[in-house]
Amino acid sequence: MFILLVGMDARADSYAAGLADSMRIVRVDFVDPGLTYLSFQRDLYVEIPGIAEHGGITHGKLNQAYLYGNSAFGYYDGAGEGPGLLALTMEHNFGTHTDHYVAINMQTFVRVIDALGGLDINLPYIVDGRAPGSKDPSRYFPAGNQHLDGYRTLILARMRPAGDLQRSLMQNLILKALAAKLLSPALLPALPELASAFQSSVQTDLGPTEIAQLVCLASMLTPEKILAVNFPENIFKGTRVNDPVLGRTFVWDVDFALLRAYVGYFNQGTWPEIPLQSP
Repeated sequence: MFILLVGMDARADSYAAGLADSMRIVRVDFVDPGLTYLSFQRDLYVEIPGIAEHGGITHGKLNQAYLYGNSAFGYYDGAGEGPGLLALTMEHNFGTHTDHYVAINMQTFVRVIDALGGLDINLPYIVDGRAPGSKDPSRYFPAGNQHLDGYRTLILARMRPAGDLQRSLMQNLILKALAAKLLSPALLPALPELASAFQSSVQTDLGPTEIAQLVCLASMLTPEKILAVNFPENIFKGTRVNDPVLGRTFVWDVDFALLRAYVGYFNQGTWPEIPLQSP
């Protein structure tokens, strides 16, 4: 099962309008129990299919596909609204596959982490997102082990003092800590109730059957069976394009054929041991 996981940047507790702040495809293996997730950068400049009748829009940043599909814009009349258009865009550009989707806004993310009692995260280095001269303690995270509530976890997930690529790695650490918490013996029995409590607060097409399957799989997982894979950082080069909606905006210059090659490995449940070369 392939699940599109979206972190939404809207501050309102809704899914009508907002950009996809973080995006991952999760590969769920029920035969050899395990999860693997692959991150996609929001500033990839992509072709967004099927919405050209809305102002002639054919391209945009990857995170805009989610915005255009949700109800505030409503440019997409297929299934799944924003997640549906985002999934279609990712498949069209990169060859990903999506069976289901889960999008979570910031307020719900905070509530989920607090409902779990917070997360224990081991940071490999200091993360300082304060503006020059600021002494705001909420945006400073020392290296080492620390316990974070929902609000502080959200801040850490969204900060990018070293750029988006490093932020993706930090988000992977948060997901690893979240997985460890969910798979703890004390919490596993409460997963069905927890899933039920938050199902109406997220944007998802997962139904009771799929949720039951995932909860069942959770009982067979260990943290070592949850893996994050990432495109090599050195294949991304920053540049700017003239976009009719955003104006002159920052995007990543990267070989999409190379990204598709990596996605091909991911879809099969493998990952190259050595870096791939552009086709």
